[in-house]
Amino acid sequence: MTLFLTVAVVQFVALATPGPDFFFVSQTAVSRSRRDAIYAALGIMSGVMVWAAIALLGLHILLQQMAWLHSLIVVCGGAYLCWVGISLIRSALRNKPVEAVAEVNGSHHNHTFLRGLFTNLSNPKVLIYFGSVFSIYVGDDIASSTRWGLFALIAIETLIWFTLVAFVFALPKMRAGYQRFANWIDGIAGALFTGFGLHLVMLRWY
Repeated sequence: MTLFLTVAVVQFVALATPGPDFFFVSQTAVSRSRRDAIYAALGIMSGVMVWAAIALLGLHILLQQMAWLHSLIVVCGGAYLCWVGISLIRSALRNKPVEAVAEVNGSHHNHTFLRGLFTNLSNPKVLIYFGSVFSIYVGDDIASSTRWGLFALIAIETLIWFTLVAFVFALPKMRAGYQRFANWIDGIAGALFTGFGLHLVMLRWY
């Protein structure tokens, strides 16, 4: 029970720290709809499940030994985040009415799910995080059932957190604020995504 509580607290701290996942869900909630944001949350949860499974299987050790593969994942992830950021910046500069954007994108739930999935998968720091969590708290003597119990705990906790973010940022007051400052919010979100991506890419070169 202590192990589950410890991992739950560590995971909550990681989730509460703003990053690409948080900005994607919150921006989706205020600019589109609560349903779209929940699909984004499901996509992010799926990405977390992939990284957690990799950590559970010990494949992070393989990535640590194969530096070129780790560098490739980092560069590709950084490039994807840059692409998302530039897309948001271009949307802000086009100065489209908020209602038109929401109407066009409101039904593309599968696309939103995939963008949430790729936003999470594109951040290799998540792999490092899971590798460190499981290497510190989950030793070789931990039963398989306990490992998969932790896997389920992390997946459920991630979904609950980002669903909560989706509900909060989809509130009428939040959406009204977005409608007033849509271009600025999209531009800032785009700059943040681009900054995350450039940071990942530059880490491989310097």
